[in-house]
Amino acid sequence: MTCALCSADAPLSDYPVTGGPDGASAALCDSCLTQIEGTLEANHWRCLSSSMWSEEVAVQVLAARLLSRLSDQDWARDLSDQLWLDDDTRAWADNVAAASQHKDSNGVQLNQGDTVVLIKDLVVKGAGFTAKRGTAVRSISLVADNPEHIEGRVEGQRIVILTQFVKKK
Repeated sequence: MTCALCSADAPLSDYPVTGGPDGASAALCDSCLTQIEGTLEANHWRCLSSSMWSEEVAVQVLAARLLSRLSDQDWARDLSDQLWLDDDTRAWADNVAAASQHKDSNGVQLNQGDTVVLIKDLVVKGAGFTAKRGTAVRSISLVADNPEHIEGRVEGQRIVILTQFVKKK
């Protein structure tokens, strides 16, 4: 198999394409993976002129995102102008998660849907119970206007938890 973006004949790894269907990924070589997660070397990405027309929607989305990151290059802007995506695919390409300001007690970034563990017994006001240390809180929600608060379900109750009392699992 060849890399979905640069067509290199090299060992491939699945790269998750977030913001769309669960499990969506593209098979990429180490060179592409390294650059996607770091600094883009513009000449390497000229290969997007062919991979942006892939039949795999995840590859189209990845190509659109990379072209957007390379918008300071004339050729990348030209390719981006040529790229046509249907409405759903365009929405997926534009759905890039913003960096969260929510951090656990160890300073690790928390994201929507993460699982955290309580590091202290917490008295839940108004609910009449104590959430015990070591309790796992799955599928947390981030409180948008306060990076020190998350929401989660403990003993069937949806509660607000201070991020200083949790650690990411």
